[in-house]
Amino acid sequence: MSVTQKDKMRVSEYYHLGRTQPSLDFVDIDIENDTPVYIDPSAIKKLSDEWASECLKMLSTFFDSVLDAIKMNDQERARSLLIRLQEPNETHFGLSRGRSRGRALGPHLVEKICNNLTVSRAARSGILEDLEDTALFIPGMGKDIVSDLTTNVIRGMLVAYTQSMATMYGIRLEEGVHTGLAWDPIRREWEDGFARIPLPAGKPILLVPKIIVRYDLHLTKEDYFRNFLAPALQTEELDRPGSKLVRTAKDGKNYVLKGDVEAEYDGDKAKIAELSFDRSSVFHSYKQQKQESSTPALSHKELSAATSTERVDFDKLLQDVLSIPPGAEDASRYHKAIEALLTAVFYPALTQPIIEDELDQGRKRADIMYTNTSDKGFFSWLMRQRIPCSYVFIECKNYQSDLGNPELDQICGRFSPLRGKFGILTCRSFINKKRFVERCRDAALQRNDFVLTLDDEDLRQLVEEVKESYVEYDSTYLDMIPPDKPGICEFRVLHEQYRRLVS
Repeated sequence: MSVTQKDKMRVSEYYHLGRTQPSLDFVDIDIENDTPVYIDPSAIKKLSDEWASECLKMLSTFFDSVLDAIKMNDQERARSLLIRLQEPNETHFGLSRGRSRGRALGPHLVEKICNNLTVSRAARSGILEDLEDTALFIPGMGKDIVSDLTTNVIRGMLVAYTQSMATMYGIRLEEGVHTGLAWDPIRREWEDGFARIPLPAGKPILLVPKIIVRYDLHLTKEDYFRNFLAPALQTEELDRPGSKLVRTAKDGKNYVLKGDVEAEYDGDKAKIAELSFDRSSVFHSYKQQKQESSTPALSHKELSAATSTERVDFDKLLQDVLSIPPGAEDASRYHKAIEALLTAVFYPALTQPIIEDELDQGRKRADIMYTNTSDKGFFSWLMRQRIPCSYVFIECKNYQSDLGNPELDQICGRFSPLRGKFGILTCRSFINKKRFVERCRDAALQRNDFVLTLDDEDLRQLVEEVKESYVEYDSTYLDMIPPDKPGICEFRVLHEQYRRLVS
């Protein structure tokens, strides 16, 4: 029986968050059914924040432990590491029909994976280096299994992320919930745990940052064979005397069709692994190219499609801000509306927003702090200018009067060389904006503290620019992905303000 839209209940709906997917940092999963996306370890590798670093430590120590055991022929150790993998129903990722019930990692499949890995020549020879490599060489390992394995290993960090998002959005956390096994990268062992996590409809869930989910893995068997291994085999066949794959053109030149090579050599993962043993340079070239590139984060359109939720509506998010009356009485509403708008506008460059984050042991608080996860566009450009901005600070001022030195000093007080030296002050309007910009310019030139200011009119311009990256279709906006800058908004408003600070 198929799952109808009426059967669906998203986290945002169950907890009455008043948010849609574009203004949420996590995947807005259905609390009963699966969402067709997957965690890709390669996406985590592209991030440089503390959370991602801890995840990578877990993934590398786990897989290294498995490979070390296999190379030392310690099958008991390898089995003890692999056999404890569980069905990660808490994330509700995958393609189960009806309610989530473990897409892949049941006991039978865990046993099969364990056997395939322990007897794999790829594992023993050193070709396998990372967990995601298994999708190329190990039978039974696909995007669903790699995602489930990753979920198991980084479960502890997903618990921490879930707690952070729950605290921020007011999602109830239940005490003492059994969270299952998580990997301890220090002891290099599994440990069982209990924690405070949400229990919608009486079942635990784990929230996952949307920045690390994809429709497919960055490394795939098909891509590796078609674009790297097959061309190498093509050259070899051309040089091999008497090769049946060599053809002769009318001008007398010999050639080998790529399609003939694919038909001759393409097969299961074990065969591709065998072909790679004596061509390790081909595989290393593939890995290097993939490390230097990345699969883009899922766009607003793709996430809305995956979650069957409303498409991004920047106009509504902006109007939610502009409709709030200036003044202290509505400061909290303004603060939350700004965060909802900027979370959608700046995704995927800025992620993991934390509202009223404590700094310096609680002596200071930042209205909003984002993690800078950009590899293109304005926020990546800032890093290339050697401006510390691992985190970007936002201060929200719903004032009826102009900003002054106290407000500038307040946001600059959040800065540090490690946290970052860049922030944005949002406010409603100015009588004398030029005077405040001059103060920001002094802070930039004298202290290397970089503060941009976005009033209501600036926010309008910012939203209009973001909408230019979309195509209007049936009164909604769909992502337009030009080949030269896929899905990236240049944020000209921010560039222009920065230029005024340093010119």
